[in-house]
Amino acid sequence: MRPRSTTLTQHELEIMKIVWQSGKATVRDVYEALLERRKIAYTTVMTTMKTLEDKGHLTHRAHAEDRAYVYEPTRPKKQVIGAMVQEFVNRVFDGSAEPLMVHLVKDRHLSKKGFAEITRMIRESE
Repeated sequence: MRPRSTTLTQHELEIMKIVWQSGKATVRDVYEALLERRKIAYTTVMTTMKTLEDKGHLTHRAHAEDRAYVYEPTRPKKQVIGAMVQEFVNRVFDGSAEPLMVHLVKDRHLSKKGFAEITRMIRESE
């Protein structure tokens, strides 16, 4: 059996970013934040947050004042994004980040500032 993917779908990542930003959120909080960007059904948000909980990305507890659940991330954003990037590098570039960096530089996906920061980090790690 294949190990569970750590990669979030686009919709799951969008929801996780909202929860990470606020530290905790109800389904209603996430729904209202998403509504500012696009039309979405409340039940879609609720189902996706339950899926994220089933996948181990969210945990919930009952809100003290009403019946709504308050969801919190189980891992920090940096850790989840790092795992997603590592999974991508492993899958697409056979575990080597060098071809990814070459691609980003050649296709100008890095700003001069970003390139300088990466160069500085490489020099510091040597």
